[in-house]
Amino acid sequence: MKLKIITIIGARPQFIKASAVSRIIRSRADINEIIVHTGQHFDTEMSAIFFRELDIPEPDYNLGVGNLSHGAMTGRQLEKIEKVLMDETPNMVLVYGDTNSTLAGALAAVKLHIKVAHVEAGLRSFNREMPEEINRILTDHASDILFAPTKQAAINLKNEGVPDTDIFLTGDVMYDAALYYSRKAEAKSDFLQQNNLKEKEYILATVHRAENTDSPGRLKEIIRVLIEVNRRIIPVVLPLHPRTRQSLEKGGLLDWVRKNMVITPPVGFINMVMLEKNAKLIITDSGGVQKEAYFHKVPCITLRQETEWTELVECGWNHLEDSLNPDSFVQIVENIIAGKDEIPYCEGLYGNGDAAKKIVDHLGDKVNS
Repeated sequence: MKLKIITIIGARPQFIKASAVSRIIRSRADINEIIVHTGQHFDTEMSAIFFRELDIPEPDYNLGVGNLSHGAMTGRQLEKIEKVLMDETPNMVLVYGDTNSTLAGALAAVKLHIKVAHVEAGLRSFNREMPEEINRILTDHASDILFAPTKQAAINLKNEGVPDTDIFLTGDVMYDAALYYSRKAEAKSDFLQQNNLKEKEYILATVHRAENTDSPGRLKEIIRVLIEVNRRIIPVVLPLHPRTRQSLEKGGLLDWVRKNMVITPPVGFINMVMLEKNAKLIITDSGGVQKEAYFHKVPCITLRQETEWTELVECGWNHLEDSLNPDSFVQIVENIIAGKDEIPYCEGLYGNGDAAKKIVDHLGDKVNS
């Protein structure tokens, strides 16, 4: 029996995670993978470039559903994914992370009585105002197989009543990807030279979450503290997510940013790895970038009140900072940079770099079960 899996992806972090798992799937003769791209990240910088760089096969389906409100996006994705599932009749649907695409894929499958496997299950920020938190919870409780990236994620699932037999602690596929592509980035990327950036002489910042970009006052405060860090310490490099650029333009802030920071268009994964590896510090609101900072042993400040990656805060590599007073923020940045060499590196938080193999091996076992 050959296992037929439909993989649902739609956003940058999912492309990276899927690259690790799909590479292993392609080595198996007993598993057939069909890739469905919902279109949640739909432009060249946020989508096509990742498929090229990460050697992900071109999607078998591109649903073209993006740039909508949460409800409209999830609903239209659900409708279109359902049609694909009915046409393809897979044995299993594989979803990643916590986006609208994740939830739509899980709901479409479970309503058709198709088994759902969730990669990156069990993460919790315990902030239900975050759309991602709701997506995580609902997806986990609709899934049949839950691949937990950390021990805490597995504990969270058990605390919510998920049976032990459905939970599999695998490690994090993002770590697999970081190890694999770090070497490629060194060989292939000249992004630092192109932008006149020198190793450990800049801070990398990323801002894209709706709670930060959709509030004009909040976004202005974030930009103000980044500019102060740029002015008082070392340059800040800000690759502009399409949502962030749109919000800056709407708020009349884009020229202010251009004059006071180094801004770039969105970058592909290879160039992002180079930016992360060589930064003095990373300031972000991204869940994935928090972990990538740790993988590359770069300290991180997260512009949120909480994080789903609690172990990074506990071991000292991630610092939650929601207060945006320029003077105090600059002092925090200076303190972290000064104490970087004293932060103990917590080994093994995300496995051994073989999470994708563990996931695919378990899925493959279903062929003979």
